[in-house]
Amino acid sequence: MTAWDTIIHEHGPAVWRTAYRLLGNRSDADECMQEAFVAAVAVSRRGPVRHWPALLHKLAVLRGIDCLRRRARDVLRNGDDAQLCEAVSRDVPPDQAAQNGELTGRLRLALADLPSRHAEVVCLRYMNQMSYEEISQELDISTRHVGVILSRAREKLRELLTERGVDHG
Repeated sequence: MTAWDTIIHEHGPAVWRTAYRLLGNRSDADECMQEAFVAAVAVSRRGPVRHWPALLHKLAVLRGIDCLRRRARDVLRNGDDAQLCEAVSRDVPPDQAAQNGELTGRLRLALADLPSRHAEVVCLRYMNQMSYEEISQELDISTRHVGVILSRAREKLRELLTERGVDHG
């Protein structure tokens, strides 16, 4: 039997921080964390989980990317680019939002356009400040492969941001 109270207590805060760094607002981070734990229940029913932190971080990032993709679809569906900042970061203080809201929104939407594995590695590296070695252990890939994925992801992000009119000079 899985000790869910212990797992949630030990890993919940880190999962929530991962979701918050990716999504930029509390309510979406709360929802993402809940979805990650619901998915973890499903995974644990299929077999034993070897590494709870890795599984939970992966599920949080994947659910967060799904949320970013929904936001991007909503912005595109509404055709209102002015909603971009609001749609992406709802509870950032006004002075901070004025400085970086649009860029942050565009970066998050571009991140949602990356393949899931690329977005996951970018999030672990830049939002969770994990080393290549930590990422390789978390995702069970070589450190060399982490570098390749990051390189490809950064190039794709540059392309996407350029297409969206962001000067990343």
